Amino acid sequence: MNISITQANQNDKQISKSIKRFFTRFHISSALKASNAYKKRGIPVVEVFQYLFLLIFSNRSMYMNLITGRNTPGFAKDTVYRFTKMVQINWIRFTTLLVSRIIRDAIVPLDSKDRANVLIIDDSMFERSRSKKVELLAKTYDHANHRYRFGFRMLTLGWSDGSTFLPAGSVLLSSENRKNRVNEAAGVDKRTAGYKRRMLSMQKGTQAMLELLKTAKKAAIPAKYVLFDSWFSSPSTLHAVKSVGYDVIGMVKKTPRMFFRYHGEDMSLITVYNRNKKRRGRSRYLLSVLVDVVKDGEIMPAKVIYVRNRNKRKEYLCLISTDTTLDENEIIRIYGKRWDIEVFFKVCKSYLNLSRECNSLSYDAMTAHTAVVFTRYMMLSLESRESNDNRSLGELFLYFSDEMSDITWIQAFQMLLQIFRTMLSDNTELSDDKINELVDVFMNTLPALLKTQLQAS
Repeated sequence: MNISITQANQNDKQISKSIKRFFTRFHISSALKASNAYKKRGIPVVEVFQYLFLLIFSNRSMYMNLITGRNTPGFAKDTVYRFTKMVQINWIRFTTLLVSRIIRDAIVPLDSKDRANVLIIDDSMFERSRSKKVELLAKTYDHANHRYRFGFRMLTLGWSDGSTFLPAGSVLLSSENRKNRVNEAAGVDKRTAGYKRRMLSMQKGTQAMLELLKTAKKAAIPAKYVLFDSWFSSPSTLHAVKSVGYDVIGMVKKTPRMFFRYHGEDMSLITVYNRNKKRRGRSRYLLSVLVDVVKDGEIMPAKVIYVRNRNKRKEYLCLISTDTTLDENEIIRIYGKRWDIEVFFKVCKSYLNLSRECNSLSYDAMTAHTAVVFTRYMMLSLESRESNDNRSLGELFLYFSDEMSDITWIQAFQMLLQIFRTMLSDNTELSDDKINELVDVFMNTLPALLKTQLQAS
C-alpha cells in the first residue's frame, strides 16, 4: 500500500464525507454566487464559508485555531472578516434558495402528495448584552424570561412537513422605536442588500414577516399554510398573509379589543364563546364557529376553534384558520407542527452557538453568522431525515464533532508516516519499492479498526 500526502492535501481543510457531500449535492457555491457572494480575486468565497461552517465541529473558535496553529485556513483572518461584513451579499436569498433546493431534491421525493407542508413564523432572542457598541443594538423584551435585554429579535421563517424542519430565512429585528435603539445603522450604499436589511430591521415584525413570505413564495417553496402564535395574529396580518398567497392557521389572543364579525355583529372572541353552547365530553375542542375577518371594508371568512388549555383546564385557547374547508381536528393537527420551530431555536442556541460565536459589532457580520448557523442546522436535519436516524439533532451534532476530531487525528498520523517515508528515502539507500514494502508491513501490524480508517482516508 502506497500512502503519500502532497503539500496541497496537507493544507486542505479536512472535512467528513457527510459534510462534503452536503456542500456538493446542493451546490453551496452556486447558491452563494446567486446571492451576490463571489470573489473579485484571491480565495473563493465557498472556502471561506466552509471554514466558518466547520468551526463549530472543531470545538474551537477561529481565534483559538490561530493561537494553537490547528485547523488554520489557507487565508488570513482579515479575509474572513471582510467576507462576513460584505454589504452586497443577500443572506435571506441564500438561505431561501438553499432550502428550496433541499426540499425539491431531497424531501419531496420522500413525502406523499397529500401531506400538508407549512411555513412557520416565530421570533427568539438574539442576545448581545456584553457590548454596547453593536450596530443597531436595541433594548428588547425577552418573552421567555419576562425582562428587557440588549440584543435583537431573531424573526425566523421555517418550513416543515411534520417530519423535517428547515430554516428558510431570518431578520435580526432591532426596534422601530428610536428610543429603544442603543446604536443606529452604519452608513452604507443604499443600493446594496446591506442597506435594505438594515431598513427591514427597523420595521414592525409583521412587515418583516411579509418580506420573508414573499421571498419564500418567489423561491417556490411548497407550502399551503402559514403558522404563527398570537403575537402575529390580527385581522390586518391575516389579510396581508392571504394576499401573499397563503392560508393562515394561528393562535389568537383572547382580548376584548380585537373584533371579528359574527352573525352580522362585531364582537370579541370572548363574547362569541360566551354566547354559544360548548361541546361536552372528551372532545378535542370546545366550540367551532365561522366568523368574518374585516379589514378596511374587505371581508374574509375564517373558522375559529376553541380548544382546552392543557396547562389550565378551566381556560381555553383560540385557533383561527382562513381555510374554512378544513376539519377542526385537522386544523389542530396542522397547528401542532409549529412546535418544530421551538426545537430549532433550542438546538441552535444549545449546540450551534447561535449569537455566542459571533463577537463582531457589524450588523452584516451577525446576519452572515445567522446564515451559517442555519446552514449547519439544515445539514443536521437532512442527515436525520435521510438516514432515518433515531438520534436527536444534538446527538448528531456531537457525532459530526467526533468525526471531525477523528479526521484530524488520522491526518496527523498520515503526516508522521509521510515524514518517516521521507527520512528513509533521504538517509538510506533503500529503493521506493523497498520503502513501500516496509510501510505495508507496518500497516499490517496495526489494529484492524485503525488500519481501516487509514485506508478509507
